[in-house]
Amino acid sequence: MRTLRLGLILVLLLLAACQVGPPTPQPTVTFPPPPTARPPVETLPPPAGAGEPAATQKSFLPLLNSSEPATDEQPPAADERPVVTEEQPAAAIVLPVYGGPPLPRAALGVQIHLHREDLDQIVGQLQALGVGWVKVQVSWKLFEPEPGRVDDALFRELDQLVSRATSHDIQVLLSVAKAPDWSRATTEMDGPPVDSAAFAAFMQTLAARYRGNLAAYELWNEPNLQREWMGSPLSAADFVALLRAGAAGVRAADPGALVISGAPATTGINDGVMAIDDRLFLQGMLAAGVGEVVDGVGVHPYGWANPPDATAANPDPAGPTHNNHPSFFFADTLADYRALLDAAGYAALPLWATEFGWGSFAGLGGVPPAGAEFMAYVSEEQQAAYTLRAIELAQQVPGIGPLFLWNLNFAPLLGPGFSEAGYSLLGLDGAPRPVFLAVQAIPRQ
Repeated sequence: MRTLRLGLILVLLLLAACQVGPPTPQPTVTFPPPPTARPPVETLPPPAGAGEPAATQKSFLPLLNSSEPATDEQPPAADERPVVTEEQPAAAIVLPVYGGPPLPRAALGVQIHLHREDLDQIVGQLQALGVGWVKVQVSWKLFEPEPGRVDDALFRELDQLVSRATSHDIQVLLSVAKAPDWSRATTEMDGPPVDSAAFAAFMQTLAARYRGNLAAYELWNEPNLQREWMGSPLSAADFVALLRAGAAGVRAADPGALVISGAPATTGINDGVMAIDDRLFLQGMLAAGVGEVVDGVGVHPYGWANPPDATAANPDPAGPTHNNHPSFFFADTLADYRALLDAAGYAALPLWATEFGWGSFAGLGGVPPAGAEFMAYVSEEQQAAYTLRAIELAQQVPGIGPLFLWNLNFAPLLGPGFSEAGYSLLGLDGAPRPVFLAVQAIPRQ
């Protein structure tokens, strides 16, 4: 394969040398070398399986890595899994065509991994992708390992990203979560601080540092999950109290920055311990006054292996798992969240899809890890087509904010042992996957 690539490169160089006159300049980007509609929802009943032990529920906690507990969802038999290796010919991939109106750059973003990365390369990839936003998660526990002491190296790296992104007209969303051990009641998993004033202080530090240069902050991540809220009972009201503190910190230092509520996880679980159903959690957030605290409400409308047009009422039979609950459907999640906000009197409050995407392990040289078996039913062509269709559909949802693809570059960093790699827009070798190229080709305003 490498010999073939080298041969193609030599042929292209010879052809370029034979050109008459200078070639037309082209924008460049570098990559690393190979190494039926449902009725509006007012009050949702508990989902199927509510109150059952977690082990009996058909569910999935998104973005698990191989070291975390998997669900009981049975993987397909080995001979049923569509294993696609690196040797799949590129010619087999047919890119889908975007059918929606030209897309404003500000309508789309992508989350990146940032730690000792080539920032010039990342910014070039963001430009090539045509996004107007980039999202980075700030792990509070790493940035402030001791009370009042911040990690200078991590902040310098974040400084560089903010500077380079904004200089190229790419806005930055920082997603802040994971309280430091010194602020928590337990050091198990991740969770909130005992005293929300510590969170307010850290958010004020961040907002003061990036005043006028950073567009938005997302406060916390998937707070309806035990692994993100360990040390305190799962509670939408308690989460909103933490949001109030964090939002106050941001606005004290940078009143112009937007504050977005951390999105609940779509899991299909409602046992109150491992997770609370995301729709019920959002209802609790609204009852606790979240609409008066934030500028936008976060949502994670993942689709698992279901096409973006499918719904729980009309599932696609091609996906044999994760098709029996509204949480597993992109269209259902956006429609339900919008209906809940509207019913609560917040029709003007936008939804920010701070994570979305379809995972596929095609081209990653193996089968998905435990807990992500549904990715075996999504090809790279489907991953690209579903993503484009989801972007089209989202433009039809009233009050939708930016959509953030999850993720740009986790596959080359983590490898195929982690479910995050399946969502990556870049392959194991750092080259663009079909979904990258399909998004890149969307006409922009």
